[in-house]
Amino acid sequence: MKRQNSLVLLLILVCLAPLAKGQDTLKLSHLEFLAVVKNYHPMAFRYRLQNQIAKAEIQSARGNFDPTFAAKNGAKTIDGTDYYKENNVTLGIPTWYGIDLNGSYNYIDGQKLNNSETRGGLYQFGITLPLAKNFLYDKRRALLDQARFALQMTEAEQLLLTNDLMLEADNAYWQWVKTYEVFQLQSRAVKINQDRLLFIKKTFQYGEIAAIDTTEALTQLQSFEIEQKDAYIEFVKATQQLSLFLWRENQQPYDVAQLIIPSETLTNNVAYSNYLTLIAEIDSASLSNHASVLYYFQKQQILESERRLKFQSLLPKVDFTYNFFNKENYRTDFFPLFQNNYQYGLKLEIPIFLRQARADYRIAKIKIQQNQLDTDYKRQEITAKITTYKNVVGNYNDQITLAAQNAINYERLLKAEETKFSNGESSLFLINSRENKLIDVQEKLIELRLKFLQGYNQLKWTRANFNNAIN
Repeated sequence: MKRQNSLVLLLILVCLAPLAKGQDTLKLSHLEFLAVVKNYHPMAFRYRLQNQIAKAEIQSARGNFDPTFAAKNGAKTIDGTDYYKENNVTLGIPTWYGIDLNGSYNYIDGQKLNNSETRGGLYQFGITLPLAKNFLYDKRRALLDQARFALQMTEAEQLLLTNDLMLEADNAYWQWVKTYEVFQLQSRAVKINQDRLLFIKKTFQYGEIAAIDTTEALTQLQSFEIEQKDAYIEFVKATQQLSLFLWRENQQPYDVAQLIIPSETLTNNVAYSNYLTLIAEIDSASLSNHASVLYYFQKQQILESERRLKFQSLLPKVDFTYNFFNKENYRTDFFPLFQNNYQYGLKLEIPIFLRQARADYRIAKIKIQQNQLDTDYKRQEITAKITTYKNVVGNYNDQITLAAQNAINYERLLKAEETKFSNGESSLFLINSRENKLIDVQEKLIELRLKFLQGYNQLKWTRANFNNAIN
């Protein structure tokens, strides 16, 4: 993984290489930008760490089934009398079905032993079997089941959070592209009006137009210069906002010391040809595979595990224990079990009213009902959002078509007005008016393209939230 990340970083650095020797401008592509966010952004890295914590929780729950080894050595002597000397080694083995196996070796000798003590070496093998409570289900099994469900629940949650981060980064990139294109639009307008001002001045010098036309041309130029500076400020702000998503390996922030410009445009984008396919993929996907629904499903599994555990508290606690003994250096005789060298116990325990057990079980069932309601609401919420995103994308796509045709028409009107002006049939005021309207329409078209891409991003990252999403 580290080698893969290093190769990604190298590819990104190559992509950000200067356009030409001596230039201070770098280009950043959309795909490489998203690769930086996914691989190096601290929040994306944090989400991956959360999954590792969930896996460690499973390991911790499995620890409840680990065998236990214990050893003890002791002696007691008073006034020269050896009361006892004891060596003891035990091994306990918990099993999946609540059955505990154990074995031990105990050696004891002394002058003051209890009557229940067996002098010499004694081997013991035993079993503890729950006959009611904890037989079908117990806390150890519940904790392991819940840890497994929690891992899948965490993976679903982290997928949602990661895709939310990627959506935010995606939108930030295209917002940055939009501000750059507006700046370019205003810069072209400034260049056109600079050339026009020079032309008007020369025409005035030849005595073909009035002096006031030079003022008209200068005013128009100054207006566009102001708009250009505002557009540049917005572009710089968007660049700084974009830099929040640019990180290096080891989660070190990327210092944007040079001017960065996008290598993508809002116009030439695959989204315009892909959005119908994307919608079809989402429509064919099952809501049950959406990460939000999977999250609630795994939560339901955890709650069901808790309900099963609480149900055990309604049962009486009946534990049967049997231990087989064999003296050291004596013949082993297992059968019959209840004839010689054995110890058994039968323990019964049950609360009289079971009020706490009944209340806990009722709470567990109510929580399951609540989670089911949350799941149903989440399904409806996802459906509503997808429908909204589809309508947004389709609507803005139609508006883009109309706005593009409108811009072409305004450009024709402007050229026609310029032709009429050169023939002495129009005024500079009308040219400026046509030009201002064209710039407004072109800015509106850029804004519509941004909104379309933002809607497309919503669909794209919604699809990524499905468990069977195409990577």
